[in-house]
Amino acid sequence: MQARNIRIGIIGSGAIGGFYGLMLARAGFDVHFLLRSEYSVVREHGLKLDSAVHGQMHQSVQAYASAADMPPCDWLLVGAKATSNAELAPLIVQAASPGAKVVLLQNGLGVEEQLRPALRPDLHLLGGLCFICVNRQGPGEIRHQALGAVNLGYHSGPAQDAGAAVVAEGAGLFHAAGIDSQAMTDLNQARWQKLVWNVPYNGLSVLLKASTTPLMTDPDSRELIQALMAEVVEGARACGHGLPEGYAEHLFRVTEQMPDYWPSMYHDHAQQRPLELQAIYAEPLARARAAGCRLPRMEALHQALCFIDRRNQQP
Repeated sequence: MQARNIRIGIIGSGAIGGFYGLMLARAGFDVHFLLRSEYSVVREHGLKLDSAVHGQMHQSVQAYASAADMPPCDWLLVGAKATSNAELAPLIVQAASPGAKVVLLQNGLGVEEQLRPALRPDLHLLGGLCFICVNRQGPGEIRHQALGAVNLGYHSGPAQDAGAAVVAEGAGLFHAAGIDSQAMTDLNQARWQKLVWNVPYNGLSVLLKASTTPLMTDPDSRELIQALMAEVVEGARACGHGLPEGYAEHLFRVTEQMPDYWPSMYHDHAQQRPLELQAIYAEPLARARAAGCRLPRMEALHQALCFIDRRNQQP
């Protein structure tokens, strides 16, 4: 794979897009960053990364305020939140070269189905699940605490082999940048697996105003986390996605060993941005109910977060 022959666009250059875009740029790929409010700062000063894994990085980048100004990209990594997907579709179409591969680095269920109708039929659509502790510290400044893998699954597009070759190419890009990446044969199952962590920790960080270490230290919150994890596993099974035996227990142990971390939903709440409640809670709950499965703790958490989010969005 020749890095100079592949042009990569980053749509949404916050913590997720900024981190992976910088890693790919450092590996020699031609990377182009689309930004909104931080455009002027990044254009002038570049992006800064403080990584516990990869060290300090400060790099000038090719930054754009408009997708119309970007060159046509062979790969587009969408790091913006699923709450803005309706606005993202025209930007993706503008920046995509013919037959481009679009990777949604987003949480939750139904994000590909939401975006697909607004994309050109020649575009390949993939889901990318990021297992990473990373957040934005300030304009153009990213802090990476741990992990970093990106697992890829093919959703839809013109591929003739269920997207296996496209997924392999995408994983190769990340491998070249020093990032672990595995192929996912069942994208929906993989998204349910990611929800086992996202449902309890994202929601409880907002509801209880607590990061992972205090949540994992208190006996009551530990019990609630485990109960929520078990419900997600139950919902996945009802929808035909049996998760690996002991998967929830594995994630629970991994979180005990992580550095203290504020999940992304807490940062959205603190910055008065809309929470990703549709993709992380409403859609999986609806799918579970349609399969005859009720998840009462997850429903209660979702209702509480809806109240908090509405109140937080009031002028």
